[in-house]
Amino acid sequence: MRIETDLKLGFKDVMIRPKRSTLKSRSEVSLEQNFKFLHSTATWTGIPIMAANMDTVGTFEMAQVLAGEKLFTAIHKHYTLQQWNDFLQNVTPDFYNYIAISTGTGQEDFAKIGHVITANPLLKFICIDVANGYSEHFVQFLKQTRLQYPDKVIIAGNVVTGEMVEELLLAGADIVKVGIGPGSVCTTRVKTGVGYPQLSAIIECADAAHGLGGHIISDGGCKTPGDVAKAFGAGSDFVMLGGMLAGHDESGGELIEVNGEKFKQFYGMSSTTAMDKYVGGVAEYRASEGKTVQVPFKGQVINTILDILGGLRSTCTYVGASRLKELTKRTTFIRVSEQENQIFTK
Repeated sequence: MRIETDLKLGFKDVMIRPKRSTLKSRSEVSLEQNFKFLHSTATWTGIPIMAANMDTVGTFEMAQVLAGEKLFTAIHKHYTLQQWNDFLQNVTPDFYNYIAISTGTGQEDFAKIGHVITANPLLKFICIDVANGYSEHFVQFLKQTRLQYPDKVIIAGNVVTGEMVEELLLAGADIVKVGIGPGSVCTTRVKTGVGYPQLSAIIECADAAHGLGGHIISDGGCKTPGDVAKAFGAGSDFVMLGGMLAGHDESGGELIEVNGEKFKQFYGMSSTTAMDKYVGGVAEYRASEGKTVQVPFKGQVINTILDILGGLRSTCTYVGASRLKELTKRTTFIRVSEQENQIFTK
């Protein structure tokens, strides 16, 4: 046993210090980025915000709206081959730049993505998603996937430390998903005691990834557009959102009415709700590591997207970054003990 004594920080612990800017308007800020990848020969251009691969967020309907704004959706892994085929009949080639097919690490998972990709070879992105990216089994599955799909862009996670980011990149990942426990419906930290404050995880993992020519996704912990800006400022290449995109028309989850108010169900993919739905319940050797909540119904997701993008452009104007790519170079974080005046907050 040993203790690391340096303090690790989350989004709530910092704010971004403003700097002199030559920008006259938020409209001058470009949020689009261009990426080349470590292993795949593919390139990508778009706004690097992602919908999480949860069945109450990463739906086909969500992907249609986000792709129209050049944002990305990691489609959840529970759609069938027939559902994939039916959906992709009606999309343009450009649409494939903004979606990933998600998978677990079982051999049935490997076979399933094989069937979907064989039927839809224009799919470019594969997201290998597990709660614990530190297992040797996960690394071996990643290597197997890279051998099978040498030209695809492979996203792999989740991890929170630099040495594991490096291992996953060397094993075949192009993009590493970073985050253990920060999500709004994740209970891993209280069930296991394991985790890493998200801001510090991004800083450490971005440094490791960029040194090898790889990329990272900050996955979880964003409550506000300001948190999204902090994630980019800390060095993340992409930011993945779950709770912020839940509760919309395009989100999955049951629509519920309580005392005349509308809500949508939202739950973690390691929750009892998800495991009852997909694997017949929580196995006796494990515990649920997610919660189920009712999110106030928010209507169309485009309104939330425009609010997030507007906040991000505003961040860039406060620090003089004309492009999102410049934000991390112009970010100085200051430690704080409070974020906002909450006198009129419910």
